[in-house]
Amino acid sequence: MSHALQPAQIAVLNQHAQLPLLANIAVRFAVAVTKWETRRKTRHAFKHLDRHLLVDIGVDKSAADAEASKPFWQD
Repeated sequence: MSHALQPAQIAVLNQHAQLPLLANIAVRFAVAVTKWETRRKTRHAFKHLDRHLLVDIGVDKSAADAEASKPFWQD
């Protein structure tokens, strides 16, 4: 089970603009780490999809390989 923040939780945290400086930094760090973890997991899963599943979502193998090869920090 992942302990990463869910998108709805991230949105709630981002709405609190008047947080103390250290809390604001911690929230921004948590948001970044959550995005990175989501990208890492998604790209890993994308890399292992069968061709027929890629066809179902309208992505060719070369595009899937290009996306899967991106580092987790790259959008």
